[in-house]
Amino acid sequence: MPPPERTPPDLSDGPVDRLSGGFGASSLLRIRGYSVAWVAPLVLLAGLLLFDLNTSGEFRVISWIVMVPGISAALCGVWTTAVFAVLAIVTYLSMDNTWPHQYQTGLPDFILVTAGGVLAVAASWVRIRNERRALHMRDVVETTLRTVLRPLPARWGGLDHAAVYLAADRAAKVGGDFYDIQPSPHGTRVLIGDVQGKGLGAVDGAAVLLSSFRESGYYEPELSTVAERLESRMMRHRFYCMQVGRDDSDRFATAVLLGFPPLAVTGRPVTFVNFGHQPPLVVGPAGVRELPPGDGLPLGLGDLFESRVHVQQVALGPEETLLLVTDGVTEARDAHGTFFPLAAAVAQALADDPATARPDRLVAFVRDATLRHGGGHLGDDTTIFAVRAAGPVLPLDGVPGAWAPLDEHHTPDPPPGPEDP
Repeated sequence: MPPPERTPPDLSDGPVDRLSGGFGASSLLRIRGYSVAWVAPLVLLAGLLLFDLNTSGEFRVISWIVMVPGISAALCGVWTTAVFAVLAIVTYLSMDNTWPHQYQTGLPDFILVTAGGVLAVAASWVRIRNERRALHMRDVVETTLRTVLRPLPARWGGLDHAAVYLAADRAAKVGGDFYDIQPSPHGTRVLIGDVQGKGLGAVDGAAVLLSSFRESGYYEPELSTVAERLESRMMRHRFYCMQVGRDDSDRFATAVLLGFPPLAVTGRPVTFVNFGHQPPLVVGPAGVRELPPGDGLPLGLGDLFESRVHVQQVALGPEETLLLVTDGVTEARDAHGTFFPLAAAVAQALADDPATARPDRLVAFVRDATLRHGGGHLGDDTTIFAVRAAGPVLPLDGVPGAWAPLDEHHTPDPPPGPEDP
């Protein structure tokens, strides 16, 4: 199922206030889409008017009417605030002149009400301008998030999947974690990773890797070639950052690249390459097991050692799910500094309810358990991704859960035809 956390937020509180011209009025101050923010200053105006009419001359409150445009400036648009400022002045003059001369507040309070109205209109204009800017920035952030972490259809590429992305910087909403699913004629490829560091440089690195993955993951028949393309792209990105003088030219990324066979091909295991990332967990009826980490270096560090891409393979049962997380999960600490025991927590949840192995339920459990463990605090961007084939993937050599190094230059025997015994 598509992750609820990646659904774009409701922007219904963002458009122009239909009555007052204001932006960003609270949804609590709207009825059927129309702003009722003007009710608050209007009620205050009426209340002060009635209160002043029912007081003695020694205690006048009409000058408090200066609060009316002030409240309007905080809730309404510029024109509505201007209307309340004029209304406050007119009401003040009318009420003050109804009292005998000795009880009138006079010119000083008139200047106060007038100046307060002018300042309220100016404050409303500044607030509206800042809200427009904030709405524009929010739109930019959401567009960036949808570009880096594009929404994935349900059962995309023949895979059941679910994902949760939680940014450590809640204001930014996007960081260096990335994931995607790319169907291709050669099977469905999956990528999840974490760019080292934070900020726009990490987002840039994630976007670079995802763009390369979406192209090479579709066209390249061998998973090892896709892995080499990712490494080459990250190296070129580092070189570019160095040439333009950016201080993040030493940035790298850990990642896991998966290759699921086409649905029409049976008997082939899932292949994967680990670029220094947390090894995936296999979660299913038989329990929880961790895949081997391999010896791959993080993307962008391939120039340190001469090594070929190490492609491995794993056979998954029909109800087994691959769980992939970033270090926001594995490095989450409680109040005593203890790391979150991911495998043990998932194993316990699976023992209590075998349906936890479903991708959507597994992701929701890990998210909630991680937040509980860390007391609601995220020390790093957190991605939780669960995926499994929508159809069965046969075991490797008849041994469920077996895995072995894979030579991708070896062409597997074609599946037997109907005439074969």
